[in-house]
Amino acid sequence: MSYDALLWLSFGGPEGPEDVRPFLENVTRGRGVPPERLDEVEQHYQHFGGVSPINALNRAAIEAVRGLVDLPIYFGNRNWHPMVEDALAEMKAAGVRRALVFPTSAYGGYSACRQYDEDILRARAAVEDAPELVKLRQFFDHPLFVESFADAVRAAAASLSEADYRLVFTAHSVPVAADKAAGPPEDGGHLYSRQVAEASRLVAAAVGVADFDVVWQSRSGPPQVPWLEPDIVDHVEALYDKGVRNVVVCPIGFVSDHLEVVWDLDTEARERAQELGMGFARAGTPNDDPRFAELVAELVAEQVSDGPVRKLSGFPARGCTTNGAFCATRCCEPAKRPGAGR
Repeated sequence: MSYDALLWLSFGGPEGPEDVRPFLENVTRGRGVPPERLDEVEQHYQHFGGVSPINALNRAAIEAVRGLVDLPIYFGNRNWHPMVEDALAEMKAAGVRRALVFPTSAYGGYSACRQYDEDILRARAAVEDAPELVKLRQFFDHPLFVESFADAVRAAAASLSEADYRLVFTAHSVPVAADKAAGPPEDGGHLYSRQVAEASRLVAAAVGVADFDVVWQSRSGPPQVPWLEPDIVDHVEALYDKGVRNVVVCPIGFVSDHLEVVWDLDTEARERAQELGMGFARAGTPNDDPRFAELVAELVAEQVSDGPVRKLSGFPARGCTTNGAFCATRCCEPAKRPGAGR
């Protein structure tokens, strides 16, 4: 099947102080997040001048991919400019009829995968006679993804003054109910957390580390709703209590060093470790690694020229959808809300 373009679909982030509050309101709309939590997160962004690194990182990654794929690339976000609706309108005006979509999330689950399908549906509904869109698959177990993180862990460990360290992987926390609902029921759900655990295992094995931890960060929901735990800062404290004196943190759940990485890990977790007298090193994310651009090019080749599907786990190659339609494996169905019937 032929394609006319590639749409780079991401989360979005503010690019100035005046953008921060409306951006956060877009992110949390309908989720019952208390205003005081928005106040707190707004200060995280203002600490960095009201600018998230995410858009600049995406633009740099897009430029790297341009040299590897023979398709024009368009950039659209879910929550802030450039919005995906505007990108799709631009694509239509340029004569694009069918395009691939690369979502900047490696995993399954509602927030990591299904919500990007919803972005596609929303954008196509907003643009009359919109191009056909085919979203590329999840890539948490792609060899280039694993190799990039493994090298980043090695570099972080080498920066410590001691050779002995505890390896801790982190990913964005989600509500426990949402994680339970993710994945075919016959597989037992929990697709997101199982994929994060598998990616962590693959990276740890590549580094030669047999024993490691998987923890969570960046929860944002109402306090009465259970989310995946433990939190990274709490875990650093628990490791200290167990006698661990050096920690390497690998943000396995993220493809770039955007604000949730530089605040939750480089600021909060690092500061707590330093207060405790612990050595702390954070592994980099793949976004500026040339292998990340190669990974995207390989995912494109899978669709354009029936290229090989390279993966290191036993998980099915999931997540490829057309026009936002629900993928056949039901990998990322949203959790039912209490009292809701279907």
